[in-house]
Amino acid sequence: MRDFRPLGKIGQGSYSSVYKVERLSDGCTYALKKVRAAAIKIKIGTLSQKERENAVNEIRILASIEHEHIIGYK
Repeated sequence: MRDFRPLGKIGQGSYSSVYKVERLSDGCTYALKKVRAAAIKIKIGTLSQKERENAVNEIRILASIEHEHIIGYK
């Protein structure tokens, strides 16, 4: 987040929020999805089967996106 300036929250889900941000290096506007630290610490065994499937699907989708407007995935 140190390379970006938050401009406001776009939306929020159970485990993450999406922000409108400005990249400091070029002044361009982007959407940045940030997963809550507490969500990361949840043990996979405590999730239902459906929650596990949803989490894995989202990770796969985010990791596979290749688009000129997507800066990166970490």
